Formats: sequence, structure tokens, C-alpha cells
Amino acid sequence: MASSSFSVVSFSSVNTELSVIRLSSRQNLVPLNPRRQCLGIFHRLDRNYRSISASVSSPVQKVSSSSSQLPPDELAASILSKVMQTDRGVTLTREQHMQVADLVSELNKYCVDSPVKCPLIFGDWDVVYCSNPTSPGGGFRSGLGRLVFKTTEMVQAVEAPDIVRNKVSFSALGFLDGEVSLKGKLIVLDEKWIKVVFERPELKIGSLEFGFGGQSEVQLEITYIDDKLRLGKGSRGSLFVFQRR
Repeated sequence: MASSSFSVVSFSSVNTELSVIRLSSRQNLVPLNPRRQCLGIFHRLDRNYRSISASVSSPVQKVSSSSSQLPPDELAASILSKVMQTDRGVTLTREQHMQVADLVSELNKYCVDSPVKCPLIFGDWDVVYCSNPTSPGGGFRSGLGRLVFKTTEMVQAVEAPDIVRNKVSFSALGFLDGEVSLKGKLIVLDEKWIKVVFERPELKIGSLEFGFGGQSEVQLEITYIDDKLRLGKGSRGSLFVFQRR
């Protein structure tokens, strides 16, 4: 924009100055010094340019500290601080989800080479965040489902050598407790990816307990793990944050 405006002003100023030269020459019939006149023109053009340059200010960008400068324990703490008390990510804005994704991406750089072989994967884990609220819990975590079933607990237990148990506990209509549980077999696909084949879900509401639906399977990449935190990414790109119980 600055160069375009300068060009218009420059040519306009030159035409004006040349018109003044012609008019002055005709009226006063006094010969002009071409060198002095040209210097006058360029001096005026320089003032115009400086005036335009001063009026066009470059936006000042605020420099923020990069999350890449944080050590792993601080990155993990920062992730947890952003996802806790958010109903596992449901109440976060799009911008806040992006902030979590950035922190997760940085912490992933510190992952061990073969996380599926790391014994730290075994244990009981709270699911504290998912970038897609309906990924864990299915219909119970949909917009309508959350109105009826308030999630009170979401746990994944990984038992040696190859058992995975998922459990979603809820309160139906605010007074009737229940839970959905799944048991699956863990299959290692490579150094980071696993597949879990689940049996049909079991639903328990009050004293009632019954199975429903059919078998299912999921694939998950373990992108980071330590003694307190585990990060994962689903086959469709959903991000998960697990905190050891």
C-alpha cells in the first residue's frame, strides 16, 4: 500500500511542478535554472515520501514465550491445567482446543521410542480430555446424551498382558446412577499404534444390567507416556489426555 500511494503522489507532484515551471516561464519570461528547479522538485518529493512513510505504521506483534522452551514436566502440567474442570474438553472454545493441541504437539517430542513396549502403559487412567467429546462414551457423550446422562467418571484400565477395560459412570436425570463398561483385547500394530477389539458393551442402571450393541474396535497411537500422563491420538485424529489414577 505504501509503494502504491507513493507512486501516485510522486507523479502528481511532478506534473504539478512541471506545470508551475511552464506557467512561471510564460508569465515572467525569466529563464530558470534546470538543475536548481529539479533539485527543488526532488526535495519536495522527498518530503512527500517521508510524510507518507510516517503515516503508515507497521503493526507491532506481541512476542509470546514459546511452549517449545518448556521442559516436559511443565508442558504436562500446562496441559492438565487447561483441560481439568472442562467436562473432558466439552466446555473449551475452539481457540482453547488449539492451545491444548499445540502443547500436546510439543510434549509428543519427548516421547520414548517405543511407547507400546513401555510398562508405564499399564494401570488405571482417567480420561481427562478428548478433542472430540463423542469419541469416548459414544451417544452418552453426545449433546443430547449429556443432557440426560451426566458423566461422573471415565476410566480406562490397561492390564497386562493385553486387556483393556473402559468404564463410563454417569448419573441419569440427576438421581439414577449407572455405568457403561467394555472389555477388549489389546493388539500391538507397531511401535506406537495399538488396536483394541471390544466385546459388546454392558449397561448398568440401578439394579438393571444388560448387554447391548455388538463388538467394536478402535485404533490409538500412543504419542507420549510417563508415570503420570499418557497422550494418544485416534485413527480419526481425535486427541486424548489420560491421567494416571
